[in-house]
Amino acid sequence: MATVMRASGSPAVAASGEEIGPDGVRQPGGEAHAWLPGQNQTVCGLALSRTRLRRFPHVRFDYSGTDVLTETDTVGWICSRCLAATTGRRGKEKHGWARNSPRP
Repeated sequence: MATVMRASGSPAVAASGEEIGPDGVRQPGGEAHAWLPGQNQTVCGLALSRTRLRRFPHVRFDYSGTDVLTETDTVGWICSRCLAATTGRRGKEKHGWARNSPRP
């Protein structure tokens, strides 16, 4: 009987590089993508083996569209397609935008 590995609900990080943090734990660096553990591709569809992205199952992909990356950050770029796929919509709204001042 074959066992099936389920993908967890919260995405982790797959990155092009890695750095060792001050506590001795691997941290993502370079380009960051969202990845569901148990799958062989990122959320945006890149194959992990072909793109040579490293997996970081212990680091959650909790970036937002308003994050500002500086020179001191190890991650230099966050995939916009992965970001859009993981953030979703705001509440129960039909559109991703909200009308602030509707016409009379």
